[in-house]
Amino acid sequence: MSPFNLETCARPNILALQPYRCARDDYKDDGTNILLDANENAYGPSLPTSSSSSLVSLAGLNRYPDPHQHDLKALLCALRNTHAHTPKAIGPENLFVGVGSDEAIDALLRAFCVPGRDKCLVCPPTYGMYSVSAQVNDVALVKVPLLPAPGFGLDVDAIARTLTEDAHVKLAYLCSPGNPTGALLAKADIETLLRHPTWNGVVVVDEAYIDFAPEDASLAEWVAEWPNLVVMQTLSKAFGMAGIRLGVAFASEPIARILNSMKAPYNIANPSSELAQVAVGPEGLAVMRRHRAEIVRQRERLVDELPRIDGVGRLRGGTASNFLLYEMLDAQGRPDNATALAVYERLAENRGVVVRFRGKEHGCLGCLRITIGTEEEVTRFLASIKGVLAEVRGQTPQEGEEAKEKAANGVIA
Repeated sequence: MSPFNLETCARPNILALQPYRCARDDYKDDGTNILLDANENAYGPSLPTSSSSSLVSLAGLNRYPDPHQHDLKALLCALRNTHAHTPKAIGPENLFVGVGSDEAIDALLRAFCVPGRDKCLVCPPTYGMYSVSAQVNDVALVKVPLLPAPGFGLDVDAIARTLTEDAHVKLAYLCSPGNPTGALLAKADIETLLRHPTWNGVVVVDEAYIDFAPEDASLAEWVAEWPNLVVMQTLSKAFGMAGIRLGVAFASEPIARILNSMKAPYNIANPSSELAQVAVGPEGLAVMRRHRAEIVRQRERLVDELPRIDGVGRLRGGTASNFLLYEMLDAQGRPDNATALAVYERLAENRGVVVRFRGKEHGCLGCLRITIGTEEEVTRFLASIKGVLAEVRGQTPQEGEEAKEKAANGVIA
């Protein structure tokens, strides 16, 4: 018999890894569900035709794709060179293009953090893949929570103090607009960290939802001013291109060169590149902006109508994204995880509406995160949550105790 033993052969940090988890692990799409859990764009891709087949050339699929993606990078620079933050311009030499933002998250950890020694800083509540990638790379996490809701701003003093005291922190991942908070971080706070007088590290601003924020909010072009700044973006959200898995990191030329030197040489498939170029070209941008206007309209509708429903509490984050974070209240009017988890489950199981339970995250007691859908989806969601809340808040005391125990022990995030 082979002496192979997985427990002693595999790396301990990998054996201990808990994979990234989403609501769709529990509730698959059966064709009738409304999926308001993953912050996707319900209006579809930013393409000028309903059929993408005519936009992608099948010629040349026998050849490896362009490893440099210069044309795509030029279009992305044209989009972000607004000169709202600097008179300087960024070019293709400032970009890394990867398989979603997740590739950039991982690449930055491998570039700047020595496994088993260095650390990265995160600000909960925040995107879960920072911690997953850190554990994969055997990089320790340092957590400095965001300031309390509803602002969810950076605790600049606490972060600065941490960076002063711990020289092994090499990266600070900041999510703006935040996930699950939907709050845009203050530019002045980010600048304070960039100006830290002793810290030798990189500030990484994740702008996955930036196109739902106010005009010119993106700091992408600011990398021309700050050699220690990286700004990540994705085509998965406002551009509705989650299926092609394409993300980008804007950085100073030296950092971009490092990231591009590390990546697999042909990491962006030809069809993905061609579709991305259409999406960020003039026609695709026009489609994206029409879809964004519809999403913003439905976002405003939810902000107006959700608080009128008995059992819906406060908006706990901002409105700079394509989702909202709301409290669910128990029968006594208190934000409550058991109530929120029960609402989450009943919406999915009985009404075919899938949202995201976030009550386990720092500062998100009793909260559900709700992706903005189409007008029809929002109408169905509002009717569904009204009915489900009435059911949950009217449950028997025994049912309430069982729900509280389930929420306390549950792993849904």
